[in-house]
Amino acid sequence: MILESLEQAVGNTPLVRLRALEHETPGVELWAKLEWCNPGGSVKDRAALGIIRDAVSRGLAGPGTTRTLIDSTSGNTGIAYAWIGAALGVRVALVMPENVSPARKRIARAFGAELIFSDPLEQSDGAIRLCRKLVAESPERYFHADQYSNPANPRAHEQTTAPEIWRGTQGRVTHFVAGLGTTGTAMGTGRGLKGFSKAVKVVGLEPAEALHGLEGLKHMPSSIVPPIYREEELDRKLSVATDDGWDMAERLLAEESLLAGHSAGAAACGALIVAKELAERRERGVVVTLFPDRADRYLPEAP
Repeated sequence: MILESLEQAVGNTPLVRLRALEHETPGVELWAKLEWCNPGGSVKDRAALGIIRDAVSRGLAGPGTTRTLIDSTSGNTGIAYAWIGAALGVRVALVMPENVSPARKRIARAFGAELIFSDPLEQSDGAIRLCRKLVAESPERYFHADQYSNPANPRAHEQTTAPEIWRGTQGRVTHFVAGLGTTGTAMGTGRGLKGFSKAVKVVGLEPAEALHGLEGLKHMPSSIVPPIYREEELDRKLSVATDDGWDMAERLLAEESLLAGHSAGAAACGALIVAKELAERRERGVVVTLFPDRADRYLPEAP
């Protein structure tokens, strides 16, 4: 593949079969889309690219403007904004909880992004509130990308992720399972897949606990609900405990040789629940989930 610029490498990520997990789901296929193969290392490259391209096209950020693109993030979207901003000449400021992984902070800084930290105890909602405060105080300085309400977020998945899954499964996908954070992935991919076939079931996945350890995911009942979220568009919502997500991440490494992050572990848990239910009813199915990033985003620094 020969590309004119790096942002053209976003998308078209591998779809990998989870054969070890399939031992528990006879007659049902399990597949995972490896979004860490995007240039920025996560699924958030898709939304960030869509948001930045939209902002530049409307003159809201980028070359020729004085505004800095700012947004709240738990890490991955920030890295995506940072590298895409550097590639396209867009200044970027990121508001994130102070306890996001050191690796994410280092990477975002390496691309020249300005980092602003919010109270770690307030998780992603604290970053949202601080970002809104900064924009309200200096509207002339910032363009608020607002991944939680920007329609370019789910649209990126509707236009890219969904067609890729449909093509990759040759139109056989029956269920799509995705974690809920900004909810852009679940909303956009779900709409796109249902555009191909109304029979496809879309399952959203959230942490079981309000105070959880599944970075990037939201416990909706206790969180600021993203304006782009439409729960009525989901066919089902599942909850996964933090320990289960972490244990599954370890299992994916041991049995599938996939160094998956904890949110990916939670996604695999949800997909396995759906697949087991189909197998118990002796129904056939093709269950697809999405792994947002790799575990190296969470590994501590070596001593």
